[in-house]
Amino acid sequence: MASNGIRDRVAIVGMGCTRFGEHWDKSVADLLVDATSECFASTPNLPKEEVDAYWLGTVGSGVSGLTLSRVLKTDYKPVTRVENFCATGSEAFRNACYAVACGAYDRVMAVGVEKLKDSGFSGLVVDRPVEDGTTPSLSAPARFSLLAPAYASRYGVGTEKMRDVLTRIAWKNHQNGARNRRAQFQTPVSMETIASSPPVAGSLGIFDCSGVSDGAAAALVVRAEDAHQYTDQPVYVKALSFVAGPAEGSLLPDYDYTTFDEVTRCAADAYAQAGVTSPRREISMAEVHDCFTPTELVLMEDLGFSERGEAWRDVLEGFFDLEGELPVNPDGGLKSFGHPIGASGLRMLFEMWLQLRGEAGERQIKAPRLGLTHNLGGQPGDCVSFVSIVGADRG
Repeated sequence: MASNGIRDRVAIVGMGCTRFGEHWDKSVADLLVDATSECFASTPNLPKEEVDAYWLGTVGSGVSGLTLSRVLKTDYKPVTRVENFCATGSEAFRNACYAVACGAYDRVMAVGVEKLKDSGFSGLVVDRPVEDGTTPSLSAPARFSLLAPAYASRYGVGTEKMRDVLTRIAWKNHQNGARNRRAQFQTPVSMETIASSPPVAGSLGIFDCSGVSDGAAAALVVRAEDAHQYTDQPVYVKALSFVAGPAEGSLLPDYDYTTFDEVTRCAADAYAQAGVTSPRREISMAEVHDCFTPTELVLMEDLGFSERGEAWRDVLEGFFDLEGELPVNPDGGLKSFGHPIGASGLRMLFEMWLQLRGEAGERQIKAPRLGLTHNLGGQPGDCVSFVSIVGADRG
């Protein structure tokens, strides 16, 4: 796979993000207003009237660009609504960046929003197209629960040890989320509570699963050379990579549920764009798609942060802790921050924005250089994947 990339050609100059959680008192419109208002407030030299175009990411909380234009009264500006499963917010950001990089627009906004709690169901509720019957009819927790025993079997990790690994991933993310006033879950959870939580699917308990929430996030993007007109601390885009897999994993007899091929391809492309040769050493921090704890474990190897079969040791040794050598999900991740589908990718970028500007408060990482965000959508062997790399310095 090869792509030319747009390294250092665009920059983020403003961002906003709501608290994620159960917003029974807010509508989709309210969440959009909250996120975009904060975004504009962070960049007072770039008012709404000067934004040329918008990209809106949402899966089930609106149809067409009117979802945003109706709320913001955007005065006949183009608003493009996009969707790509759980990578929807990242897809809005990717398209917005490309629009500026190619010269079509000077100033654009990417917005993501989702209101999941009003449905009364736990998870994403959307109409699925008629299929040919070959796709397994399993819930998302059931599909991702297959990762844990597959990983344990391949790498010789005992059942109790594997439970310790997954427990520590959840514990870490709740510890981080407790330091984040915007997170859905802001209370630390003990390892004992996590390990003994009620089962959901396979070996997964309640605390192995990400939160279902409402929320919105937004980013303002301009050409890199114009960034200092709007802020003294822009964040520069180093890489954007997106992969849609052939969706054949569940049909292949040799697919063993210990890797996401889409992620490895996507990550390799992003590293090539950014000039990263040793992600374990060069990436300062990462926000990854921890929809379930075994997902985060497998991603540590797919993203090149751990050698194959070694991520479980790195987890137990605290390598990915906030105080570790490569902090993963410093804001709490999907697990603690929550997962309103259309907003999650932009929420990850919001954490990079805070960290790279030194504004993350008590979870601030010391002198970060490069941040990585990762989304996936779908299921093991049948998914889409997104990776971005951003940094505070240009060049």
